[in-house]
Amino acid sequence: MATDPPYGRRRFMKDSVLSLAKTAQEFVKHRDAPTEKAPAPARRDWLRPPGAAPESLFLARCTRCGDCVKVCPYGSIKFDQRNGSPVIFPDDIPCYLCEDFPCIAACGTEALLPVEGREQVRMGTAVVSHRDCTAGQGCNACVSRCPTDALAMDFDVFRLVVSEHRCVGCGLCEQTCKTVNDTIAIKVSPAWLSPAGTDTRGA
Repeated sequence: MATDPPYGRRRFMKDSVLSLAKTAQEFVKHRDAPTEKAPAPARRDWLRPPGAAPESLFLARCTRCGDCVKVCPYGSIKFDQRNGSPVIFPDDIPCYLCEDFPCIAACGTEALLPVEGREQVRMGTAVVSHRDCTAGQGCNACVSRCPTDALAMDFDVFRLVVSEHRCVGCGLCEQTCKTVNDTIAIKVSPAWLSPAGTDTRGA
């Protein structure tokens, strides 16, 4: 018996409508689905803890044991998410230059080398963005927080100046600037980014 033409047409129209509705639902679902955010680029403004050996030597000696992280009383030292090595983000929690440097004492592989005093620490050097700095408007918060007197106001030009000889790169200035200004005008350039790397002691 031949297929009833009216029935075939009705079935065809029904299937078409259902297919169209399903396609519309899938479109709406994908349109409204939250888009995945691209992973944030890895930060390169981290510092090594006080007494760090030159970068290549530091990486060879550091066992990622976390002992320096555990003993830091301020929680300044974190684990680098890329390789587990110890780092400091000064805009978050700077290094407070503990008198006895427990992080160095805890290191058993000489990845962190002894220092005679805070003046010997070389984690980096503070760099001022004069365009963003409000020192000329009376702000001197970072100057008062600097533990090595590396920051001063040049009143001839009303600008903040950094003594590279005195600066140890602790990041207290950077963290202070972040708390009092909308834009961070002073940031520590990490020593490991310089051609010479970090401390040369023990190399």
